[in-house]
Amino acid sequence: MTVYDCSSADTRAEGLAEAGRALSRGGLVVMPTDTVYGIAANAFDPGAVAALLAAKQRHRSQPPPVLVPTAQTLAALTVNVPGVVDRLIAELWPGPLTVICHAQPTLAWDLGDTHGTVALRMPDHQLALELLSTTGPLAVSSANISHQPAATTVLEAATAFGAAVAVYLDDGPSPGGVASTIVDATGPRPRIVREGAVSRETLAAIAPEFTEDEEPPEKGVAAE
Repeated sequence: MTVYDCSSADTRAEGLAEAGRALSRGGLVVMPTDTVYGIAANAFDPGAVAALLAAKQRHRSQPPPVLVPTAQTLAALTVNVPGVVDRLIAELWPGPLTVICHAQPTLAWDLGDTHGTVALRMPDHQLALELLSTTGPLAVSSANISHQPAATTVLEAATAFGAAVAVYLDDGPSPGGVASTIVDATGPRPRIVREGAVSRETLAAIAPEFTEDEEPPEKGVAAE
């Protein structure tokens, strides 16, 4: 495992390059985001995604979200996207909103037991976007062992994963610290699965489709 201090321009470039190489080889990388630190794998490498789930001690029934470099990437990875998603990402991407959509069925990936869906987010973090712009979509879950608090520093992530992660990109403490809000847009109306950094009120101001859910969503700093 190697830790790169991304506060230095030279070390930042070196770290991004090495992270890209590690991901292309099927390795795992810890990266900063605008919410919490994440553990990343090549979304199109089933072995790498399986290694990510194993590192977090999660099952296939808990597939990781996918981070994307641009809002336009969503169209290539999904089908039958309702208009409400377009309105939400136009206002809230990049940012702490994850949207669950129907996955493009022709994609050659295996994120786990997704039942034909995929959770997508574009982070509002320059280093994360720089990495994503070179690697393409990455499977990224919060950098913590399942049911433990999400890491907000590289030290916390390294304590959790150690040598299971090839490269750690250190960009200081996470600026957000609260996990993203998750919206499920695969049903007849959008539903808040988890209320996080984006409030229900903010969502409703953009999309009136949001009314009180039949069951309250999970709140707080749950793992992504």
